[in-house]
Amino acid sequence: MAKKAKNKSFLLTDKWIIIGLGILGFILYANTLGHDFALDDAIVITDNEFTQKGFGGLADIFTKDTFHGFFGESGKDKLVSGGRYRPFTLGMFAIERAIFGTSPFIHHLINILLYAFLSILIFLTAQLLFQQKFQKETAQYLALGLAAIFLAHPIHTEAVANIKGRDEIMAMLGSISAVYILARKQFQNLTFKDYLFSGLVFFVGLLSKENAITFVAVAPLIAYVFYKKPIQAVLPFLVSAIIFMIIRTSVIGLDLGAVPSGEFMNNPYLKIVNGQYTPFTSIEKFSTICYTLWKYISLMVFPWPLTHDYYPNHISLKTFSNPMALAGLISYIGLFIASIYGILKKKTWAFFTAYYLITISIVSNIVFPIGTHMSERFIFMPSFAFAGLVSLLLFKSKPKIGFLALAVLVAVYSIMTVKRNLVWKDNYTLFTTDALTSKNSAKVNNAAGGVIGDYVKNLPESPERDALINKGHTHLANAIAAHPNYVNAYLLKGNLYFYQDKYEEALQMYNTSLAVDPQYTEAISNKFLALRSAGRYYGEKKNDLSTSAQYLEQALQLQPNDYETNRLLGTCYGIMGNHQNALKYFKKCAELQPNNADIFVNLAKAYELTGNTEEAAIAARKAQSLGNR
Repeated sequence: MAKKAKNKSFLLTDKWIIIGLGILGFILYANTLGHDFALDDAIVITDNEFTQKGFGGLADIFTKDTFHGFFGESGKDKLVSGGRYRPFTLGMFAIERAIFGTSPFIHHLINILLYAFLSILIFLTAQLLFQQKFQKETAQYLALGLAAIFLAHPIHTEAVANIKGRDEIMAMLGSISAVYILARKQFQNLTFKDYLFSGLVFFVGLLSKENAITFVAVAPLIAYVFYKKPIQAVLPFLVSAIIFMIIRTSVIGLDLGAVPSGEFMNNPYLKIVNGQYTPFTSIEKFSTICYTLWKYISLMVFPWPLTHDYYPNHISLKTFSNPMALAGLISYIGLFIASIYGILKKKTWAFFTAYYLITISIVSNIVFPIGTHMSERFIFMPSFAFAGLVSLLLFKSKPKIGFLALAVLVAVYSIMTVKRNLVWKDNYTLFTTDALTSKNSAKVNNAAGGVIGDYVKNLPESPERDALINKGHTHLANAIAAHPNYVNAYLLKGNLYFYQDKYEEALQMYNTSLAVDPQYTEAISNKFLALRSAGRYYGEKKNDLSTSAQYLEQALQLQPNDYETNRLLGTCYGIMGNHQNALKYFKKCAELQPNNADIFVNLAKAYELTGNTEEAAIAARKAQSLGNR
């Protein structure tokens, strides 16, 4: 053993491995430092009133549902199945906002540093575990392989490149740290301080994201397979989990999402039958779940193409006639049987297969509904098992062959990661790119149409603008085809027509949206703007005063006290020679803006044309006193 250690490359010391992992982690995600906020960052940072308050928002962050600060009112935060209580990362964002301001740079930098540190901690913890089964040198190789594969894997881009993904990083960081504290002493001769620190860091993981709770089962599994000390391991994890659940329940109630949402975007197991949304049958739901579980395996092995969106109908209803659904069923049954067999024999590989099943269970839609079919961030914690199994496979042969294969795999994964990071630049890039992958997803097509609308509304007319608007229409048509009752898609499609001055088409979209949800305030507001703009358009550009007045009268029904609508109607009726109506609307304008000199000029003319010279003179003097010349 001494001879081996002497001939061993100095680069394969723990010190240089740690430095190398840290540098690799930074290099992999350095190109995200200039990225903007994207996707769910709005929910937890930019549009979250508690986060934006900085230190002043911490009390609300720890005493309310995580999404309460975004929705802004009680009840709406429950739209997401089961509710969310993840105050720790939200608190981090609030503190960063208070200290460093509104730039996304610091948030991205901290994500990178935490992820790199997690890979180092994974290496140190895995090395301790492997040393119980292998020689020290082999254990180091295996731990390095596991950490490097985990670090470079492109499926983690969502958790790192998207700032909101920090909840995944912190949940795993807290969980692995808790294991490391106990593993340093081989789960024996543990002091109260060991249990306390282990429980505290695990509690941080739980406060970051609820899926950390799976380590209540993972920790004793580690102790049993590697140390034969399962009882010592479970105590800090179980105590912390109980305390967390008590706090969580007191804050958001005991809501585990047992009753699925009736909204298509929050419940993927709905289908349209005779124009109505109907739940999948039990077998349809189970076969679709098996399909997604197989999809997780395939994406870990070959992570392409990646997308942030697996909403309906990117993944549609599946039956066991689908080969991937059947493969999912068979593979997971096989993993379960193999895990039981291997654990009884305390096999290292069996720990990883069992770990995978335990950690993926909570996001599988089998235990309780999670509001979507699947997500790449959900595989963040379970992918530790994939990295461990691949490392065991690579170093089963000679170390040189193992290192060569590892270098190739990490290089390929690294290139894919750096390339995938570019997609997370901002919402426009993310949505328009992933809509090409998730072609049938209602959500990403809707989002792509929305960001295109935001982009083009301030552009001058040009062939490029027209092409983008047509692209937006295509995305929104796809969203509506997948989700016929998607009120926001109709709204956004109406907006695109509005930007094209196609007011009749815009109004049709707004009316369709309101037919589904009559209380949809944004559709009501945009309908008003379309009616008013249509009135102006027909009056000023088409010289069709009758049609102009019709649109303006409809607009006034929605907002009777809008000054501009009343002014336009007064002008329109005045030109039409209907001076009584013109007078009525100019009088309303004067009530709304009593210090506006221009409106009193118009009012004076209207009085004069109706034969009321006395009131005309009064209005004229009022205009002069307000500064009209």
